[in-house]
Amino acid sequence: MEELAALRILVIDDNEQMRTIIGAVLGGAGIRQLFYAPDGRRGFEVVSQAGIDAVYVDQEMPVMNGLDFISAVRGLQSADRYMPIIMLTGHSDHCRLAGARDRGVTEFLCKPVTANTIVNRLNAIIMNPRPFVLANNYFGPNRRRRRQSDYRGELRRASDQVEALEL
Repeated sequence: MEELAALRILVIDDNEQMRTIIGAVLGGAGIRQLFYAPDGRRGFEVVSQAGIDAVYVDQEMPVMNGLDFISAVRGLQSADRYMPIIMLTGHSDHCRLAGARDRGVTEFLCKPVTANTIVNRLNAIIMNPRPFVLANNYFGPNRRRRRQSDYRGELRRASDQVEALEL
């Protein structure tokens, strides 16, 4: 767990109890540098000042919600735009998840949370980082989580065409 001590993690949630729960679990996992914000606007200020490595952000908050926070981070012209963002949400319907995915979220964590899921999402972004994609209307982690070796449909990316030529 010593390797986690150097990480700088930001928790953004308008619910103080949720910030405390997430922070306590992360502290128990070995994180020693935790930062907190009650809304996306304040969280964005912390990102620009504190050299944050990863963020847990609630989807529904006043002032600046989690979706707008993701858009603001992905729109930066600095290395912070690549920062992993884990979305906390009590609404796991497809429409909301797709909206966050399309803005560039890295992972999801549905409420109610458990200590295991909080740490597992952190492990996922550390152990299995996804490459970032820059397209005309999207910047964020590659949304494809698995490769289908038997897929025979239209190739949609230049990298797909290169891989098809190599086969």
